[in-house]
Amino acid sequence: MHLAELTSPQLAALPRETPIVFPIAALEQHGGHLPVVTDTRLVGEVARRAEAALAREAVFAPVLWLGNSDHHLDFPGTLSAPPRPYLDVLVGLAENVLRHGFKRVVFLNGHGGNDVPGRQAVFELRQRHRDADGLLLLFATYWSLGGRPFERPVAGGWVQRDMGHACEWETSMMLRLDPARVGPHADLAPVDATPPFHPAHRGWVTRERTTTGHIGHPSAASAEKGEALFDVFSADVIALLERVRRWDGVSWREG
Repeated sequence: MHLAELTSPQLAALPRETPIVFPIAALEQHGGHLPVVTDTRLVGEVARRAEAALAREAVFAPVLWLGNSDHHLDFPGTLSAPPRPYLDVLVGLAENVLRHGFKRVVFLNGHGGNDVPGRQAVFELRQRHRDADGLLLLFATYWSLGGRPFERPVAGGWVQRDMGHACEWETSMMLRLDPARVGPHADLAPVDATPPFHPAHRGWVTRERTTTGHIGHPSAASAEKGEALFDVFSADVIALLERVRRWDGVSWREG
């Protein structure tokens, strides 16, 4: 179900255990070959496929295009909410639906920069509502739910095993979704996607890691790979939301 297409009485009539899903993304530079709306388009497609499969089992809000993209601000076209205000926006969105009695909130993330504030948002929400029983607050990045798209057989094979930025994976998904929006990428040199100082976490800005704006191997992209990625990622999201729907309201591990 699409939240924006329901009436207020229709929403009021839903069981309060219905998962409310907030797809969140960003509007930021994606190298020289992908549009700044890439993250929003991609998570929107994952959410669309999941919503179609789940029918009336979950409610999906419109995609929030504004994300925490401060690390990309050296590149024109990036619009960012700083971490603390962005965290407050996510908390506020959840509070809206909690106020009306819904108990299961899922932030479906499509941008890596949202990860830290998003996790902090659900942590703070749970502390604020620490005495509420049957409350489930989740933050999930769609490419980090356990799927292994690189095991799918595709022409030319896979180069990457993880998400980069404007990379093999994102470029492939855009080639599948909207190829007219994808610029020349076949001759783009790869940019190492290894996290700096891994496993320690280094504070960084994007221009320190890439001068072109992409991280990974966009030259290896194909529409065939894009469909495989969408198929795996949407299946992961569907499985997660089915677990949310089945949750008994008490247990910690099993959904």
